Amino acid sequence: MDLLAFELRRRRGEETRSLIDALPDILADGGEGNSPHFTMPKLLPVDPPDIPMDGRRSIDRVLADDFLTHLPDISDEELGEIQLVLTNAERKVSEQRRSVYEVLEILTDEVTRRYREDPGAVTRLLEQ
Repeated sequence: MDLLAFELRRRRGEETRSLIDALPDILADGGEGNSPHFTMPKLLPVDPPDIPMDGRRSIDRVLADDFLTHLPDISDEELGEIQLVLTNAERKVSEQRRSVYEVLEILTDEVTRRYREDPGAVTRLLEQ
């Protein structure tokens, strides 16, 4: 999304650098992470799920593997459409992430409660 926003600014004449020249700054900026509504997610030691190769993520259907090489050739209208689809995809992922963290919080609270009530339960469970 940051790359698309840059490209649209470049086309409006607000940027004089090429995408390649600006890439280090775009990637280092953190994008929307600087907004006041952004909060860093809690880090979880989770193994990524196996993703079947025959399916594609919704984001992969929006952006082809060679998307960046064709970015200058994409019309402003199409860029706007892609940006809208990416924004919606990001919103969905954020909602799903929020749900996962809510469940994690409930589970963490329950494990903590059980450990406080019976600290030996954890040891007995691990010995099994």
